[in-house]
Amino acid sequence: MELERSPVEGLELMSFWADRPVLITGATGLLGGWLVRRLLAAGASVVCLVRDWVPQSELVRSGNLERVQVARGDVCDASFLERVLGEYEINTVFHLAAQTIVAIANRNPIATLDSNIRGTWTLLESCRRSPAVRQIVIASSDKAYGDQERLPYDESTPLEGRHPYDVSKSCADLIAQMYVRTYGLPVAITRCGNFYGGGDLNWSRIVPGTIRSVLHGQRPVIRSDGSYIRDYFYVEDGAAAYMLLAEKLAANSDLRGEAFNFSNENQTTVLEIVGRILCLIGSSIEPEIRNEAAGEIRHQYLNAAKARRMLQWAPLFTLDEGLRATISWYGDFLRNDPAA
Repeated sequence: MELERSPVEGLELMSFWADRPVLITGATGLLGGWLVRRLLAAGASVVCLVRDWVPQSELVRSGNLERVQVARGDVCDASFLERVLGEYEINTVFHLAAQTIVAIANRNPIATLDSNIRGTWTLLESCRRSPAVRQIVIASSDKAYGDQERLPYDESTPLEGRHPYDVSKSCADLIAQMYVRTYGLPVAITRCGNFYGGGDLNWSRIVPGTIRSVLHGQRPVIRSDGSYIRDYFYVEDGAAAYMLLAEKLAANSDLRGEAFNFSNENQTTVLEIVGRILCLIGSSIEPEIRNEAAGEIRHQYLNAAKARRMLQWAPLFTLDEGLRATISWYGDFLRNDPAA
């Protein structure tokens, strides 16, 4: 599903991204793979920071790895980042690199805090020393808000993470704001819900885990009691929103330091998302509810009115449209890679 644009708007988009040097950290992740695809289609000159080789990632499987420049290194390595930003004369940076799995963060908080917090300040400090950088989009999260009584969360909601992953995102978000307020860095921040879509290889997540189980004829596993409410956001919508934010930031310096929620603004329980997947696949398999989740927020969803008002943003996909595309992606993936 494509966003409808006037011919003039289409030309403006292509003109902005044409041959533009862009750095993406976390390019082998879920969002990274789809953002690379969209940037290449717009004509950007893309540099991907890659730490680990992930042969099953969307970046590799799509063939787009062969169409980008690859910088192998760690986002916490300041000299490496400064070299990459300088040698490739990067104009726009998308900082997606992070440890994103809540259960892993709870088991191993130090690695998560190091990657998500130190990685953010290292990148921003490197950008501060790189005069060619014109826009920086930092990936925060709805988890940065922590567990709040007032719902939905808007951008004025305090950042009060309490569990390891949530705290790492609260801190990274505040560090990004610090670099704007103190140094005038051209940063804007995204706070999105739970990304889902083809290319997510973390099978412990509810959407890919459920689809894989059902396509294999197995009962999908729900780690919680199924009543946890989340804001599910399709990855192609995320990639489009990130690019739109960078374009708007280039046109309007008043957006520096602003944070934006991106969301379909739906409240969906884990049981409901599993039920939708089962319905779209046409399966009557019953999920296995283990009720063993701990250290997770029970109820979250976002208000995206600010993005609609200030960026003229709107999602391109409904939840069911995104799920259909996701199920189709995993169907092809599992047929072609049975070992998965």
